[in-house]
Amino acid sequence: MNFVFISPNFPKSYWNFCRGLKNNGVNTLAIGDEEYDNLSDELKNSIHEYYKVSSLENYDEVYRACAFFTFKYGHIDWLESNNEYWLLRDAKLRTDFNINTGLKEDRIGGIKYKSQMKEFYKKAGVLTARYHIVTPYYEDGKKFIAEVGYPVVVKPNNGVGAAATYKLSNDEELQYFYATHDKNVEYIMEEFVNGELLSYDGIANSNKDIVFETAHAYPVPIMDIVNYQKDTSYYSYREIPEDLKLAGQKTVKSFDTNSRFFHCEFFRLLEDKSGLGNKGDIVGLEVNMRPPGGYTPDMMNFANDIDVYQIWADMIVYDRGNFDKNSRPYHCIFAARRDAHNYLYPYEEVVRKYRDNIVMEERMPDVLAGAMGNDMITARFKTLDECFEFENIYLKQR
Repeated sequence: MNFVFISPNFPKSYWNFCRGLKNNGVNTLAIGDEEYDNLSDELKNSIHEYYKVSSLENYDEVYRACAFFTFKYGHIDWLESNNEYWLLRDAKLRTDFNINTGLKEDRIGGIKYKSQMKEFYKKAGVLTARYHIVTPYYEDGKKFIAEVGYPVVVKPNNGVGAAATYKLSNDEELQYFYATHDKNVEYIMEEFVNGELLSYDGIANSNKDIVFETAHAYPVPIMDIVNYQKDTSYYSYREIPEDLKLAGQKTVKSFDTNSRFFHCEFFRLLEDKSGLGNKGDIVGLEVNMRPPGGYTPDMMNFANDIDVYQIWADMIVYDRGNFDKNSRPYHCIFAARRDAHNYLYPYEEVVRKYRDNIVMEERMPDVLAGAMGNDMITARFKTLDECFEFENIYLKQR
């Protein structure tokens, strides 16, 4: 099997995907824009060959890299980046090189464009927020708002994370958006959902059978973290709430989740919303066919005492995974401080207090700091109360 992995060095833990593939005897080939000498030894030891391009943004260069691998090793059987930013690029490369183990350009829209996701949620029987594709005309936006009311959320229809996402609360803010937003970007406008953000995450095989599943809660909306530079924290569940699990499983069956990681986002309504649902209902937000961001795969490992990278690689090669769904020993919590804030407890004091619980410490790369903070600590606990106590101490500001 020839497997091309795009950008295996970023995020830096992604070398583990290559490790899992190589463990299973896969001819693991990598394309990236980092100098080979700067790659970690772990990554170098996990790949058979590396092709450096000057920029992964340059499609012609990446195409030539795949053509070189095809000439040298034969047909490419798989191609993945496991990165939302490159999903469209992955699909185009699969199309151009006739790689049939993932989505090609004719199917990628359903997992990349937020408006198209709505139809898949509808097919799964999951509620979604009402929406409107933004036109050049202010009156069209006003007509939609007359139906759903303020506030509304606007964001790129094809966007990554919470980038360029705004909450509009009145006519003045709406007018400003129409006057200033990038007219070359297609925006979607949605009714605002007052809800707790949850995710249902895991890996599905070629039949969409789930070989690994978990779930996370995000108490602070990602839009607020990015736009208002709030502290970042989120945690995993030891037991997945049944209604979230059911909605997640139906969503996985509806979307093109074959042989992929999945990251399905939902809201749990915190209040009744006329035209949408009742307090406590699960509402679909969007789906990403890749691992959840940052170091969340590592959190999965620490929470469950597993190797999720190897589970993924086993799914690729054997179409199955090895995970005991009845064994979830920990909640895992990610919390990150920001350089701009002043905290009550010194970092070293927190580390000493929780040294037996901390599983990762990291200074986040600048490119991730906007959404994930600067100084990250990941810890695991038996109970949610312990998670919340740690979060309160680590992120408590003066």
